Amino acid sequence: MNVAFIPVRGGSKSIPLKNIKPMCGKPLVYWTVAAACGCKNIDKVYVATDSEKIRETLQNVKDTDTDGRLDKMEIIGRSQESASDTASTEFAMLEFAREHLFDHIVLIQATSPLLTAEDLDRGFALYEQKETDSVLSVVRQKRFNWKVEKDGSAQPTNYDYFHRPRRQEFEGYCVENGAFYITSRERLLATENRISGNVKAVEMSEDTFFEIDEPSDWDMIQQLLERRQKEKVSTGKQGHQIKMLLTDCDGCLTDGGMYYSENGDELKKFSTLDGMGFGLMREHGVICGIITGENTKLVQRRAEKLKLDVLKMGVQNKFATVQGLCVEKGISLEEVAYIGDDINDRELLEQVGFSASVPDALQEIQNIVDYVAVRQGGNGAVRDVIEHLLRGGYVK
Repeated sequence: MNVAFIPVRGGSKSIPLKNIKPMCGKPLVYWTVAAACGCKNIDKVYVATDSEKIRETLQNVKDTDTDGRLDKMEIIGRSQESASDTASTEFAMLEFAREHLFDHIVLIQATSPLLTAEDLDRGFALYEQKETDSVLSVVRQKRFNWKVEKDGSAQPTNYDYFHRPRRQEFEGYCVENGAFYITSRERLLATENRISGNVKAVEMSEDTFFEIDEPSDWDMIQQLLERRQKEKVSTGKQGHQIKMLLTDCDGCLTDGGMYYSENGDELKKFSTLDGMGFGLMREHGVICGIITGENTKLVQRRAEKLKLDVLKMGVQNKFATVQGLCVEKGISLEEVAYIGDDINDRELLEQVGFSASVPDALQEIQNIVDYVAVRQGGNGAVRDVIEHLLRGGYVK
């Protein structure tokens, strides 16, 4: 059993009762609760609070939620000691773990309202990999760090100022954004720490770098959340029904590897899950196809096996190719969903109605798409995106 644990207290000093202060029309903690409830890997969401006001507010939100989005949520108490100014978050987690039975726990910070269910699903996908004991969320920063001594002398710590890299060439570094942490109950009780053992990190979008600690943080994050909510209902993004689903091949339909037999024949690994997914889309009348820069018989045979409507190989300009397809099929770019993972997919991903990528895609691609699949390419990533489209009502 996987549970989410969201500790909130009524004693916030910088912003009194900030956890239930309205943000975009909802109490702040609502946004992380909704993300946790929407995560398919989480069975139950516990909100632990010492405040009767917070309890009443959350219960009212749940009671008036006609869509059932908060059905997984249960509000529980916590001791005054665990809610004090000096108590650590681990103290609250351990108090909870000693009173409840579960297998795995994801600690979620209520001050991270930009967290999404998809972020949590990607975290659990990483957690389920072999030799993984804990997972934490991070954000990649591309800033030049300096160490400054007491006398004012300074030295760079992560770049050479004689060879200053351009942003797109700079890998940067990852920092905790405090959004969530995943571990087992067994490890939590044994180490008394939210993470331990072999720790892996899942990257979140760049705007999730910020947490709400001060009033100035509130205004900035509310603007980011408002923009995200508007994008969900705008006609330019996520407001159109999807009538055509297209995907790149290598890295999306395959694992991106290049395999060769003893005779030098090239081999590719596809997933039967994706084939079933395309079948589901065809049942809804969605045009399906592959757009790729490759030009191989392997891809052609796979497209024929899947009975795809569109196969465009050897494509140099994917955006122009899809524009032509839209004219041919009598649909708009906003009615197209596209799955890509590399820099040559970017222009098309930025223009279609729904964009998606895979967990090991370039980070700059993951940052601009509407959805990042939980499964890897060649292991059901396209099926994952299709399920997301069907669940989200993008397909009639």
